[in-house]
Amino acid sequence: MSQQPVATRRRQQESTGQLRRIPSQQRGRERFEKILTVAAELIESHGSDGLKMSEIVEKAGLSFGALYQYFPDKTSIIRILAERFNEVGRRCVEEELAKVTDAAALQGALANIADEYYAFFRSEPVMRDIWHATHTDKLLQQVDAEDMEFHAQAFLAVLVCLWPDRDRRELLAIARLTMQLLAAAVRYAVSLDAEEGERALALFKKMQIVDIGCLLQQ
Repeated sequence: MSQQPVATRRRQQESTGQLRRIPSQQRGRERFEKILTVAAELIESHGSDGLKMSEIVEKAGLSFGALYQYFPDKTSIIRILAERFNEVGRRCVEEELAKVTDAAALQGALANIADEYYAFFRSEPVMRDIWHATHTDKLLQQVDAEDMEFHAQAFLAVLVCLWPDRDRRELLAIARLTMQLLAAAVRYAVSLDAEEGERALALFKKMQIVDIGCLLQQ
């Protein structure tokens, strides 16, 4: 196993959560992807809290220099993985909201989004762990905040089309709160066993549909 230089350990302590650089050459891209693959495997085994740069180096067969060429710390690795998983979620939200033509369809879309997010996190233990990390790590909270705002703006665009005469600030508040509540419900449901989680999510969907329907009919 490679020895970790003092200078490298010092860089590791200076957590930024940002990539050092994005590879442009084929060999660099392959190394970049290998690092992410190995990191995901380690997170699945030990959790993101237990992720160590030294283990990535050992399992990926790289030097510390090769690793730190792209990622200055483990937070930057988790950030990239989180952003990739978020892209999957964004496509889901966009596809469901694109089908909305009236209030009834909006309620159905929200239910489908909740179901798809729940199924996704159930099937992706790595993402469950990373999603938790984005709420407990200050440097990663920005990733979650940006993702939530993306969903809120997508939802707002639909609300504005359906209720063009309503105050836009009010609709934005409804959009942001709705997506925050949906995310919290899914997070809670996946923390339970499968059967109980499904029941909790089903109850939430009934509650959310009633609440948003009342708000928008005022």
